[in-house]
Amino acid sequence: MNTPLCTTDGAALEDSARRLLDPGPFGYVAGGAGSGATVRANREAFDRWRIVPRMLRGAHVRDLGVTLFGERLPAPVLLAPIGVQSIVHPDGELASARAAARHGLPFVISTMSSYPLEQVAEAADGPRWFQLYWPDDPEVCLSLLDRARRSGCTTLVVTLDNWTFGWRTRDLDNDYSPAAQGIGAATAFSDPVFRDRLGRPPEDDLPAAIALWKAMFTGVDREWHDIAFLRRNWPGPLVLKGILHPDDAREAVDAGVDGIVVSNHGGRQVDGAIAALDALPDIKSAVGDRITVLFDSGVRTGADLVKALCLGADAVMIGRPYLYGLAHGGEAGVGEVLTNLLTELDLTVQLSGGRQRSDLDLSLLKTNREVGFLLA
Repeated sequence: MNTPLCTTDGAALEDSARRLLDPGPFGYVAGGAGSGATVRANREAFDRWRIVPRMLRGAHVRDLGVTLFGERLPAPVLLAPIGVQSIVHPDGELASARAAARHGLPFVISTMSSYPLEQVAEAADGPRWFQLYWPDDPEVCLSLLDRARRSGCTTLVVTLDNWTFGWRTRDLDNDYSPAAQGIGAATAFSDPVFRDRLGRPPEDDLPAAIALWKAMFTGVDREWHDIAFLRRNWPGPLVLKGILHPDDAREAVDAGVDGIVVSNHGGRQVDGAIAALDALPDIKSAVGDRITVLFDSGVRTGADLVKALCLGADAVMIGRPYLYGLAHGGEAGVGEVLTNLLTELDLTVQLSGGRQRSDLDLSLLKTNREVGFLLA
């Protein structure tokens, strides 16, 4: 048996990565907004639920595959969009995309990737989606959408909750900002329309290019009627990321989008916000099957995946865990983390009596309070 590149304990990956990374990059990845209360709340929410295994269900035969927007996937798992991955490993998104493709899982390419989206899309020789940070220049936005479509991205994920950065104390204390160095601007800097907005190309005047990039991609909060612009100009499935309130989920249905991601941005935006997992049941109840419900924030283990699926997620995006794998060993490290998560997911499902995705529902869960009542 070979020694693994990184620990098989998903909950211990963060501490392991801390020993590998410099304080700036590690704090950027692991840190949250303010005091970190939302990051902690995400984990505490998972701990409040307990799986109740069922017996004699023939669970030795399983198929956990799901269909999302007409595309069949081997498991209800996606790699969440994460930018500036080169701060963790020089291969950055290229390594993560290759690992996702080897597992047949969708890789969601971030607008803030360290490499141009075409290069990341080529590495993601499998299902690939594109995540949009919505620029305030409509022509630049249309250019990004066109490039994503021509690069084979089938689904557009629009991040709503990061139109301006939260109060990220670790980055402030470390005086660390990848964006200030132009890291994560590769897609913008390679965009022909964006380049037309510059007096000189980024290669000749990097500070001016960074200033325009930051001004164009942050500082504007959209409104619900603005979604129509994307609906008109994106031919495939459209997903809104950052939904935490049932009324916003209903608005998304009314806006004609195809899916939402229940997410608090991994606790990086609003200190003291509701845990994403706590928001999930009410949102699922509000929208039912009228829209695809995805989930992220706080996921660390295969058991976490099971809990999110039982609470209403059609599929789950993983974030920090695969980035910690990237820090441990590039593509191989990401691949190892994905293998571990998928294996633990499968083991947890079968040992809980499940055979397919439809078996994972609230009947398999109880809260700590309910467990205490039963044992009293």
